[in-house]
Amino acid sequence: MIKAENICKSFNNGTVEVLKNISLEIEEGEFAVILGASGSGKSTFMSILSGLERPDSGKVFYGNEEITSMNDKLLTDFRRREVGFIFQQYYLLPHLSVDKNVRMGADLAENKNYREIIEKVGLADKLKSRPSELSGGEQQRVCIARALAKNPNILFLDEPTGALDEKTGRQVLDYIMQMKKERNFTMIMVTHNANIAEMADKVIKINSGEIEKIYKNTSPKSAYEIGW
Repeated sequence: MIKAENICKSFNNGTVEVLKNISLEIEEGEFAVILGASGSGKSTFMSILSGLERPDSGKVFYGNEEITSMNDKLLTDFRRREVGFIFQQYYLLPHLSVDKNVRMGADLAENKNYREIIEKVGLADKLKSRPSELSGGEQQRVCIARALAKNPNILFLDEPTGALDEKTGRQVLDYIMQMKKERNFTMIMVTHNANIAEMADKVIKINSGEIEKIYKNTSPKSAYEIGW
């Protein structure tokens, strides 16, 4: 279980209050969507939950392990061991092939079987291609493969389909859900798209740095059943 307790975060020497005393719990294996408009604080909250950023006050627990009390080295080790990331920007190294970009993630977990993941996301014939030779959807699938090659227990996603057209976006979401079903990791996605929230087990609506509503979907939809 991931638990956040009374998370507060400000910027510009405390003059811009971004998160205001947020608390929640996310169960192991759950798919949770953090939903909110631009500027609502959702991406900052995800950064704190994942250990990329520290709160001004409050605590984040993974089981009995409090990551907010860890020093920088322990926190880096935790992220390397437990967490995978998929972002709207692909962050691929342009001079490396698909195989080598994915291997970067695999090496963090000493995963020798990472090419199985490349095959599962449909890029087995693109191993030697560089990012500039791929479509946007293919580049995002490389990001998915790189994140999953770490064998993470928790996968964080920040607007993973924001730069994709509808057809490609649905394909990417479907790939991600297939991988989640196979591996049963916990998944936390930040989005402004209420349609994508219909795929989640739990939805956390954030507005102006505060939780407005938390609810569960009794019958989550697939990537091909939601609106766009």
